[in-house]
This record gives sequence, C-alpha cells and structure tokens, in this order.
Amino acid sequence: MLSVADLEETEENKSAYRVMIVDDQKVMRKIIKKLLNQFGDFHVIEAENGKNAMDILCGVDDDLPDLIISDLHMDVMDGMSFCNNLRRLKNTRLNAIPVVLLTGESDRMVLEVSEQVGACMILQKPISAPELQKKLSSVVGFDLGR
Repeated sequence: MLSVADLEETEENKSAYRVMIVDDQKVMRKIIKKLLNQFGDFHVIEAENGKNAMDILCGVDDDLPDLIISDLHMDVMDGMSFCNNLRRLKNTRLNAIPVVLLTGESDRMVLEVSEQVGACMILQKPISAPELQKKLSSVVGFDLGR
C-alpha cells in the first residue's frame, strides 16, 4: 500500500524518469526525444542499435533506464533481437526494463513475434505526443505527463 510520502516521491521523481531511445536514425531519435519533451521532463539515453544499447546497459550499474523505446528495423542488431537478448539476461534489473517497439512495420506475424520475445507494447509510426504519452503511461502504470 502506498503512503502519501510514497506518492509525493513518485510525483517528484517523474522529472527524473530515464528513457533509452534505440534507433539507427539520428533524426528519429531526435524526433522521439522532442515528442517526449512535449509532455514531460526526461533524462534520455540514446543508442544507435540494439548492440550499442546492450553495451550501454551492461556497462552501467545505477543509472539504468526506466523504459526503453526501440525501433524494430535496425542494422547490426534489430529491435526484436535486442528485446530477446535483453529478456535472456540473468540480471533481473536489466531484463525487467519495459521495452516499447516503435515501428512502421505492418506485417502482423512480425509484430506478434516481437511481443513474444518480450516487447511490452508495439506502437505504429507516425505517433503524436499525446498518443505516445497515453501509451507509455499505460506501460509504466502512471501518468508520465507534467
């Protein structure tokens, strides 16, 4: 059961919410970051692909992201492989981080397999800031808005 102090702490920590954006296109990372900033204050960690994201995640102890937004189709390691590799890690702090895939993919089979390997949600591009806020809030269980 949450106390008033716990709720105040949660409200206070919203501005420090950490989000990792994994996308091979720098422009898309910038767009997603801009969308996030329209509804909240986030500490954003960027990665160019799934392998780069795994390297970053396995190299930090304290400042792990609270949420990961990843593209599905990327060179080196795609979003599906990244999600699968993340879920298979023995480190429960890492493999429990929610992963949301953001994609233009429409093949239902690919989307279903993405969910099976551990994606919490799959969002279709393009997406608006209010829709992104609503969907991400449902993943984390509280309103991510300001």
